[in-house]
Amino acid sequence: MKYGPIIYLGVLTALVATWFGFVAVPRRQLAALGPDVSTNAAGVVVSYPAARSGEAAQGRDIYLSLGCSACHTLQVRPESGGSDIARGWGKRRTVARDYLQDAAPLLGSSRLGPDLANFGERLGTNAFPLVRLFAPRQVSPGSICTPVPFLFETRPIRRGVPSADALVLKGAAAPESGNEVIPGRRARQLAAFLASLSTSVDLPEAPLPVAAETALK
Repeated sequence: MKYGPIIYLGVLTALVATWFGFVAVPRRQLAALGPDVSTNAAGVVVSYPAARSGEAAQGRDIYLSLGCSACHTLQVRPESGGSDIARGWGKRRTVARDYLQDAAPLLGSSRLGPDLANFGERLGTNAFPLVRLFAPRQVSPGSICTPVPFLFETRPIRRGVPSADALVLKGAAAPESGNEVIPGRRARQLAAFLASLSTSVDLPEAPLPVAAETALK
């Protein structure tokens, strides 16, 4: 072929340019990125992002194995890129530093459900409602989330006294009379991971918004 070498060089050049653009340059830009160290209002030095607890780290593996990333993202878009912040899904946009503790960030591919990057912050001081995993529509009537009852145990109530860990279930989700539903170890781990999701930390590259009353002072 008369133009074979030229085509070959063109393809090779395109591949090399793509590799530099998507691998080499970002790696150089982010290689030195480390946790942000600051002092909180109580005078305590904190590092962000902190490593997750063992239970939350195991819950992350369960989140991945259940395919939750097919319906949920873990990335808050900037105000110029969508309405995530206006919806209350996060207080600021997500940046690369947020994923330093994750070997493979679970960015997600679609949003059939809400973004979860700051889900733990939205829970506040409340414990994660395990009912949300067993019977999502009891917590959110319009939810299309797939329940995961196999992470729970349905068993007879022992000695006529319900366990303190038993879920409070209603309607079709309630077990048969005399039985109770108890979260298993994997359900607790998944709940721990979801409760650990929080990005409401002020970072140099992504500061938290200043409250209106503070800005006027």
